[in-house]
Amino acid sequence: MPFWTIFLIAIGLAMDCFAVSLGVGTAGTAVGLRPTFRLFFHFGLFQGGMTLLGWLAGKTVVIYIASVDHWVAFGLLVFVGLRMIRGGLGKEGEAPAIPDPSRGLTLVMLSVATSIDALAVGLSLALLDVNVVWAAFLIGGVSAVLSLVGLLLGNQLGMRFGKSMEVLGGIILIGIGLRVLITHIV
Repeated sequence: MPFWTIFLIAIGLAMDCFAVSLGVGTAGTAVGLRPTFRLFFHFGLFQGGMTLLGWLAGKTVVIYIASVDHWVAFGLLVFVGLRMIRGGLGKEGEAPAIPDPSRGLTLVMLSVATSIDALAVGLSLALLDVNVVWAAFLIGGVSAVLSLVGLLLGNQLGMRFGKSMEVLGGIILIGIGLRVLITHIV
């Protein structure tokens, strides 16, 4: 799989991290170098780690579904993309008042919530026989960078872009799924 394809997948996955970081930044609850570092580091770490876990799960079943792997990859990417779009089009919810979401259980919950999609993508990557270590590193790095950007922008711009970034991420993942399907069928 070409670099730019994995890079687009990484951007699509990182949109959740960006949106959450934007919201956290807007709330002004994670201010300073340490909270900023904790947030973007953990988002990147969990995105990369969940990609590896998904790949590991995928490698155990790949021999049984090799003849339909492109359909499975397409289905997973479209499912994740549609879920992201649905979340992005939903109404803005009231965020609970949390003093610093870059600490403790709140940080872990946010990290897991933003990286669940990476598990499905990791499974897709196993089906496509991609170098997963490199892909996970790229996905984690892009997620960390976009989390940092989201946090910094959130401090400046407010929450108005949060939901639209999630929609854009979903569209990117669906586009990648279509590309995988078309390249295997044609």
